[in-house]
Amino acid sequence: MANSPSVHPDPALSQTDHTRRAYDRHARLYDAMEWPVEQLVYRRWRRSLWQDVEGPDVLEVGVGTGKNVPYYPAEVCVTGVDLSEGMLAQARRSLQRHPAAAAVLHLMDAEHLTFPDDAFDEAVATFVFCSVPDPVAGLREALRVTKPGGRLRLLEHQRADVESLGRVMDRLDGPLHRLTGVHVARRTVENVRDAGWRLDHVERLAPFGVFRRIDAHNPLTAN
Repeated sequence: MANSPSVHPDPALSQTDHTRRAYDRHARLYDAMEWPVEQLVYRRWRRSLWQDVEGPDVLEVGVGTGKNVPYYPAEVCVTGVDLSEGMLAQARRSLQRHPAAAAVLHLMDAEHLTFPDDAFDEAVATFVFCSVPDPVAGLREALRVTKPGGRLRLLEHQRADVESLGRVMDRLDGPLHRLTGVHVARRTVENVRDAGWRLDHVERLAPFGVFRRIDAHNPLTAN
């Protein structure tokens, strides 16, 4: 009887499971853990980003605990996705606290969106593509479901553009990912470009380029 072929686990799948478990584990305490930096800077950056969102149909990738819910414009309809059911449970509570916000939430992997092509006018994500196992694949999926000419709006942290600090972040990236599911040394601006988006504007929000606002658009034209 022939030996059965060995089965090699899909590394991407194992990373996805690791990320899901990490966020499920931290979901209830996540907002408390980030409260200081949220109050100091994040909420200001979120408000500014969402003020530019026009929609009307908007995909929020990685809705998390719903920290963006208070900033959803009244005239847009948001479809939010997240990998973690624990985080989505918190996001649903946020929606209950802000009944004026219009959103539908789905448990979904950013790398494998189940929406049809050209479904949304804009895609938005805040501090998400640091944790998507294959960020370029996730950004390509966001591009696929965004209409030709549609916008991508991101807040992200990434590898510092000061090389000495960047090398420190490179060394910390693996241990921090194993602990939290987050990568701290991603090159997200390059990833956006590599996924096929056309960059419009990149703004440094903090010293050393660690935090960025990234605006891009789908360069395809409608038929």
